[in-house]
Amino acid sequence: DLTKLIKTNEIKFHLSTKDRLDGMVSNKKHQGVVAIIRASQNSYVTIEDIIEENNGKTFLFLILDGVIDPHNLGACFRVADAMGVDALICPKDNAVGLNATVKKVACGGAESVPFVVVTNLARTIRYLKDSNVFIYGTDNDAKKTLSETKFEGSVALVMGSEEKGMRRLTKELCDDIFSIPMMGKVESLNVSVASGICLYEIKRQNF
Repeated sequence: DLTKLIKTNEIKFHLSTKDRLDGMVSNKKHQGVVAIIRASQNSYVTIEDIIEENNGKTFLFLILDGVIDPHNLGACFRVADAMGVDALICPKDNAVGLNATVKKVACGGAESVPFVVVTNLARTIRYLKDSNVFIYGTDNDAKKTLSETKFEGSVALVMGSEEKGMRRLTKELCDDIFSIPMMGKVESLNVSVASGICLYEIKRQNF
């Protein structure tokens, strides 16, 4: 099927050995296929581009405040794609970037969901607030739960880092903060799982 797809799209290809493919990707797992892809000219966009080009739209954004594990970022891209997120926003520093591991785990989500990298997350959140986007943060210690939270209009969901959660200033900028009720013995969830739960509830209520 892959060979047919390659030929249909007139893509150049070469049959190769496993050893050669291993060398091309530094012995990382490749599942028998390696593609050399020209980088997209629009790999990175700005949040201003998205807001201004879609005036009047009800937006849904996912903000990751310091996620450093590429597997977590990749899984968040996958969740964001499934839930129709308009952009995934991450700080430039102290966070993982868009690397090969992220793209593989994302299973196409990193190509379909715009990735906005910002130098100052607080400034970006303030811009979103000025653009009538309501900022919701998640915190394990919040008394209000997800089911008790009402989502209206354009929404940006903020998820904290794997170990420390949201930074202090990020939390202070949130319009509302809620927790995900845990009914079992596990105390916390993976950031991508938590994102999926929250985004689904936001979509159920608001879109």
